[in-house]
Amino acid sequence: MTSESPLSPKSLSASEYVLALFEPEDTVAVLARNRRTGQTVQRITSAETVASPEFQSWLRRENAAGADIFIGMNPIKDGAYARTKGNIREIRHIYLDLDTGGQEAVEAIRNSPEVPAPNFVLDTSPHKHQIVWIVEGLDQEQAESMLRTMADQFGGDPAATDSTRVLRLPGFSNKKYNEEFIVQACRESNEIYHARDFMIQDDSPETARHLGDESGRRLPQVHRSQSEQDWAYAKRALARGDDVEEVIRRIVDFRTGEKADPEYYARHTVSKAQAALREARPSDQARFHPEDNSREIS
Repeated sequence: MTSESPLSPKSLSASEYVLALFEPEDTVAVLARNRRTGQTVQRITSAETVASPEFQSWLRRENAAGADIFIGMNPIKDGAYARTKGNIREIRHIYLDLDTGGQEAVEAIRNSPEVPAPNFVLDTSPHKHQIVWIVEGLDQEQAESMLRTMADQFGGDPAATDSTRVLRLPGFSNKKYNEEFIVQACRESNEIYHARDFMIQDDSPETARHLGDESGRRLPQVHRSQSEQDWAYAKRALARGDDVEEVIRRIVDFRTGEKADPEYYARHTVSKAQAALREARPSDQARFHPEDNSREIS
């Protein structure tokens, strides 16, 4: 990692955060997703444009109208019009989305000998946080493997483990809850990290390429399409009791820009996952009772 003087934590505006994440000329994706209307708007433009007063004014209007505001965490190739893995220009960040554990989870990461000091800590809602590290020299496969392992070890959201992930932009209200909460970002380090700075053991059960037989020989990696991975994710999330609408939202956020109708795609994927779980465990129908958190979708 780079050698920098100690940094006093500093709260960042949306524009400051964008330009701390990216170079002004980087092409980035910004999403405005309105839960009330179900509409998602994705804009792909330069970081300099996103940080401009005019673009920030548009985002504030979208936010006031009910939209949550997100930004893609890795720059996109010049000329690309979709936020797909093939369009990611380079890996610039790795991150954790901490939905459980609150401030204790953040402190555990700050004090962990296995990961370096975070560059940014975001407060996204009461007791929920996002952690971001600036990195260089990682390819997509390395980054996503690291993301899965870190989510597994530190209790992060397993859905936030892909290189096309969007995370919240500070300075805007989180519209997921009835009570308004303004997302805040604090910069805690100026370091740029490399793979060697993360001392985690890549032993996540989801990392298929590291599986071996009892003799230690590597087994062939199973290559799945992104649709198959989405379906497998939905099954895992539903099986552990995640809210159906939340699972749908995560898939919509991930696939916006790739599917003509990401809402329909996500609901169809989750419906298939529910059917597969019912077939695998026919005696466990109560798990999917319409009144619980894993209710059937319509």
